[in-house]
Amino acid sequence: MKKPGSMKALEDMGRARLSRNFFLRDFLHSEIADFHRIPNIPDDPDLAIETGRRLCEELLEPLQETFGRLHIRSGYRSAAVNRFGNLNKLNCSTNASTAAHHIWDMRDADGYMGAAACVVVPWVVDRYHALEDWQRLAWWIHDHLPYASLCFFPKLWAFNIQWHERPRRVIQSYVSPRGILTRPGMENWEGEHSEWYEGFPPLRGV
Repeated sequence: MKKPGSMKALEDMGRARLSRNFFLRDFLHSEIADFHRIPNIPDDPDLAIETGRRLCEELLEPLQETFGRLHIRSGYRSAAVNRFGNLNKLNCSTNASTAAHHIWDMRDADGYMGAAACVVVPWVVDRYHALEDWQRLAWWIHDHLPYASLCFFPKLWAFNIQWHERPRRVIQSYVSPRGILTRPGMENWEGEHSEWYEGFPPLRGV
């Protein structure tokens, strides 16, 4: 598929179905792109669709099937949008760091594919209120899903969840306790962590 050169072509690309419940159009919204009038359109639609399908099928569909409808805060970010966000200090990393993450259609420095989205799980937000309760969902995901990386944020416990060909399996947070929650080599990385998510529903959709 070529990069869309017309509104009709963009409409058609947005209809690409990534999984049972998600279409590419669901992930193209960007406040940076909208406010600063920068088109948030993939340069390589085929790669964006391929990586987006893996993200949706392996991570987002099981999350939504288990907890109910997800709120998508952000998803795909074009190289142009991300570069602008980085240069203007709008909470975007460099393109090199964001490749195979929010930039779905750019492979990372090692040539691997990846895709990420920032999501909120209303089921969790409605039931837990302590500052550190984000860890309950983090450990549930760690024990149940093949994520590549997770990063949690303070507002609504929104978090980036990444699919990647070579998953690092790292969880970090900007919510207390800040920093790295777990990664390979840490004592808490192995085993199961069900004491953290007692009362959570069982995994569905896999």
